[in-house]
Amino acid sequence: MTALRRVPVGLAISWAVLAVVVLWALLPSWFTGYDPNEGDSDASFRGPSLEHLFGTDRLGRDLLSRTIHGTSTTVSATLLAVALGFVIGAAIGLFSGFTGGRVDAVVMRFVDVLLAIPSLLLAMTVVTALGYGTLNIAVAVGISAVAAFARVMRAEVLKIAGSDFVEAAYGSGAGFGRVVWRHVLPNSVAAVLALAALECGSAVLAVAALGFLGYGAPPPEPEWGLAVAEGRDFLATYPWISILPGVLIAVVVLSTNRIGRSLGGS
Repeated sequence: MTALRRVPVGLAISWAVLAVVVLWALLPSWFTGYDPNEGDSDASFRGPSLEHLFGTDRLGRDLLSRTIHGTSTTVSATLLAVALGFVIGAAIGLFSGFTGGRVDAVVMRFVDVLLAIPSLLLAMTVVTALGYGTLNIAVAVGISAVAAFARVMRAEVLKIAGSDFVEAAYGSGAGFGRVVWRHVLPNSVAAVLALAALECGSAVLAVAALGFLGYGAPPPEPEWGLAVAEGRDFLATYPWISILPGVLIAVVVLSTNRIGRSLGGS
């Protein structure tokens, strides 16, 4: 009980939001009885009520149901994007930092170029080249995050590579691969994992933004960004169609950022 009392209220709320989102992604039918793609022409443009908490759209579809069922698409794309950025970025940072010299200089100049490009613009460029679709969005967002992971991993590797225990490992006869796998990597990856938690919020926002722009799941498949986009023509008359899914996205992003900062020690 004492440990629970020490958890900040904001952090506890953030974890609760994350738990709800995970349950929505895994068990959407537990939280809504409406079919996300089935409309009712007699129920179009109904405002939020006890029957339809998020209201309905122009086809009479329940917006909360579409938001809940779209969680799986958005969350899976987010996790794939972060995993892709983490694996590729960490590998590049590990190789660059431990190799050093001209190789390190060339790799880091390439990383600097990627960092100079706004991540959403880079993701849009990649997804345009790959083609539309949720999987391609995940790949595009993951590629746009590679540079940040590479930078952090390289910094950690440079710090660990000069440590006494690494020198001692070499002195005891350990080879390059063993030193990297047994000593450098385990002691460098913690900071990159903390960055991965922070990147989840950015990835959710990027995936939703690309979905809003029409790069993601095609209608009528539910998806968070598409849910916001479907109401943009009715903002003056039926604002809840876009505003409520947009507020949900903002809450999830803020919650994941708060959790990420706590895991990073800030």
